[in-house]
Amino acid sequence: MNYDLIIIGGAPAGVAAAVYAARKRLNTLVIAEEIGGQSAVSDTIYNWIGTPEISGPDLAKNLRGHLEYYAKDGNTLTLSLGQRATAVTKTDSGFEVKTDKETYVTKSVLVATGSRHRHLEVPGAAEFEHKGILYCATCDGPLFGGQPVAVIGGGNAALEAVLQLSEYASHVTLLHRNDEFRADPITVEKAKTLTNATILTNVTLTEITGTEFVDGLRYKNNDSETIETLAVSAIFVEIGQLPNTDLVQDVVILDQYKKIIVDPTNQRSSVLGIWAAGDCTNGLYHQNNIAAGDAVKAIEDLYIWLKKEN
Repeated sequence: MNYDLIIIGGAPAGVAAAVYAARKRLNTLVIAEEIGGQSAVSDTIYNWIGTPEISGPDLAKNLRGHLEYYAKDGNTLTLSLGQRATAVTKTDSGFEVKTDKETYVTKSVLVATGSRHRHLEVPGAAEFEHKGILYCATCDGPLFGGQPVAVIGGGNAALEAVLQLSEYASHVTLLHRNDEFRADPITVEKAKTLTNATILTNVTLTEITGTEFVDGLRYKNNDSETIETLAVSAIFVEIGQLPNTDLVQDVVILDQYKKIIVDPTNQRSSVLGIWAAGDCTNGLYHQNNIAAGDAVKAIEDLYIWLKKEN
């Protein structure tokens, strides 16, 4: 079957795109390994618009339910879940999308594959993943009101996390492995003025401790070689993201971080017929609500293009 559109991804961007594509009666296929994205493992999400608080599993359940509502018999939306898209190829008539199971043909593609966090690689990191090791100060910061927390990193995301967490936590400690920050100087200086924050530079995280959940960490002072212990209830990791863009790296133009470069007015990539939305793009900000909005924007533009070109 030749689809009008193939959407790759099952997080908020992919689901929002699918709902809007279904309402426009586009013959659409959604390819996703799972529904929900990174937020599916969050205990509680407080900033999903329209819902004061919701668990990650419940958000994923709701997203799947919305997809299935539009994928009923006779509708134009088809779901291909449990498949991993591996490559997108340009053809004379459109595109081929290859998965680990089969190959599909389509006139257009929306890439909403998201990204994955860079993970800590120290003792205790694997054991306490999502048990105190977290990746979203906006989403999870309110859970740690009145408690000490740590942030790992030295870029804008790390310093902005310190600023956000200072509104909730009793104390925030930033650990950065270098002397110089990648973050904007004005953001660094603002963080340094906080009365409940400590900025540690030239230190190396060596271990994460805890029982059922994180209760502390150890770090090395790179100058003195001494090992210090810090009691914290959570560790927010801000050491970068790895976009899931390998499947299009030979088709569209990526930036230096391997993110898909898009036109922010319509989410078009460098290749006519391919749109992208969410964390896999070079958009300045990455949040569930932003990803969903960008996906809707892409579908509006994509729909007009399909009607004009096909």
